[in-house]
Amino acid sequence: ARHNQGVFLLRVEDTDTARSTPEATQAILSGLDWLGMQPDAPPVFQSANARRHLECAESMIANGTAFHCYTTPGELQARRDEGEQKRKAAKDEALPASTRAILKRESEMLLAPYRSPWREGGKPPAPNAPCTIRLRAPDKGSIQIRDAVQGDISIGADEIDDLILVRADGSPTYMLAVVVDDHDMGITHVIRGDDHLRNAFRQTPIFEAMGWEVPVFAHLPMIHGPDGAKLSKRHGALSVEAYRDMGYLPETLNNYLLRLGWSHGDQEYFTLDEAAGLFTLQAVNKSPAQMDFNKLASMNGHYIRSAETERLFNLVTGELEKDAELTDVQRQRIRRALPGMKDRGETVPALAEAFRFLLIQRPLTLNKKARKSLKGEGLDRLSSLRDDMAALDTWTLQSLEKALTEFCDRHSLSMGQIGPPLRAALTGNLPAPDLGQVMDWLGREETLARIDDQLAGTNMEAN
Repeated sequence: ARHNQGVFLLRVEDTDTARSTPEATQAILSGLDWLGMQPDAPPVFQSANARRHLECAESMIANGTAFHCYTTPGELQARRDEGEQKRKAAKDEALPASTRAILKRESEMLLAPYRSPWREGGKPPAPNAPCTIRLRAPDKGSIQIRDAVQGDISIGADEIDDLILVRADGSPTYMLAVVVDDHDMGITHVIRGDDHLRNAFRQTPIFEAMGWEVPVFAHLPMIHGPDGAKLSKRHGALSVEAYRDMGYLPETLNNYLLRLGWSHGDQEYFTLDEAAGLFTLQAVNKSPAQMDFNKLASMNGHYIRSAETERLFNLVTGELEKDAELTDVQRQRIRRALPGMKDRGETVPALAEAFRFLLIQRPLTLNKKARKSLKGEGLDRLSSLRDDMAALDTWTLQSLEKALTEFCDRHSLSMGQIGPPLRAALTGNLPAPDLGQVMDWLGREETLARIDDQLAGTNMEAN
């Protein structure tokens, strides 16, 4: 829509009342809002247009392209059952070949797209008998569509049934409603998954029956999971909100979905404005795209590193406060550390977890490896280092790194000898960046207090 200076409209197709819950509608609205895709007008609810849909059905009856059908659901089911029985019997090799051939032809007729006996009219079986309104499907020839992605496709008219436009309870079906709404809303392009390709052949005769121009169809390939099967719940999250809750950024999801089945040279990253300028349906691939969760995570890591610090701070603290409210001191530590920590996670929860070493309460819980490094020479070296750190005039990253280097030089030690006991005392061996950064972010008071706990033998043993 943006590429063609068009209008982006949102229609909630709620003709299926069992599935169209307020919660489902809200998920659509909140998902689009989170992605930054605001429609140019308030959403249209299909159910609000029911009267207009019914008017069009009556108009089709008047021009002979639709009719009242009194076939009952029971009769239809009996027809299907008989067809299945004959198809099964046709496979019985105990029967003569000629009998099996007859049964096969009869089963094919019974299971073929339905042509109602009422399409030519007729007297109702009883006064006030319930009836549906059906489309009078084309009798012969073919139905053709020109698809912007799939190309020119046609099927025989006999492959389409006399589909129901209005149910026996008087409610319009999706097939009728979507065509009427597309026309009334001025929709020029119907872009959807190729699992709807069959619907294009069923909807085209409705457009033609009303004398309306058929819109451009574009059926996009489906997304498959890493195993090549159609993406489903067993592959992971499906809804937009689920990806948000898993810690992906909206720009990541927009960009990743854009690149599934579409490309522009070797460019990987696009803003929405860039995408609008470059995107064309002609560049969409026909073959299914494969969901690569590793690539999605990598792309999310890129956008996390590119995110404004304040925005990322709110996301990280919001994630951490799902467990417990942060203190002002903890929030200050996170804020100071964040610019240097943006590369520590590819999702918001993973990044938030990387800050745990700043939040742990004294005395620290130590695992076996940490306790081992805080014995003998390790503890002695830590005690000497503590004195050097306490004597620093300024507590900055530069002064801390210099102090560590000078301490090692003076005692002929490597960082491999002083690092393990210091890291154990400061983080309990939780993952953390360089020790100079850790001490800078913790601050003088907390750093020395954590070291003092270990020198005094004050620690908790991890289970």
